[in-house]
Amino acid sequence: MTDDEARVGLRESPLSLDEVVANVARPSAGGIATFVGVVRDESDGRAVTRLDYSAYGAMAKREMAKIASELELELPGVRVSAVHRTGSLEVGDAAIVCAASAPHRGEAFKACRELIDRIKARVPIWKREYGPDGAVWVGWVDARCSPDGHEHHGHDH
Repeated sequence: MTDDEARVGLRESPLSLDEVVANVARPSAGGIATFVGVVRDESDGRAVTRLDYSAYGAMAKREMAKIASELELELPGVRVSAVHRTGSLEVGDAAIVCAASAPHRGEAFKACRELIDRIKARVPIWKREYGPDGAVWVGWVDARCSPDGHEHHGHDH
């Protein structure tokens, strides 16, 4: 396991902000910025009671490690860590925790923001929202499931 892979991960148990902070803390880092993404009670006007997160495990972890490496190359002196939760989450639960350390706060804030933005854009993690009207998949782009349960791949005739 490379250093990058040790600092990113997926897990079904509750997340620890202290853990990701410890992953990036070091004597030369004067600033540590953190971000916690939390399950909220509504999405696009729909009430949400809970969420299920599903990940393409190995690929998701590999892409998170790649993002960490990129940021650490782009922003010298920066170190980042992120852990994403999978499985069933209640409103108020942490879905992702991110931390970035740097000698100064500016780079720490910048790296933390880039970390969460790139993870959201590129890592194969999907969420299913549950509310009063049933369940809906969010951001399901690669393999949209039709109501009849069959998968489409964008070739409707």
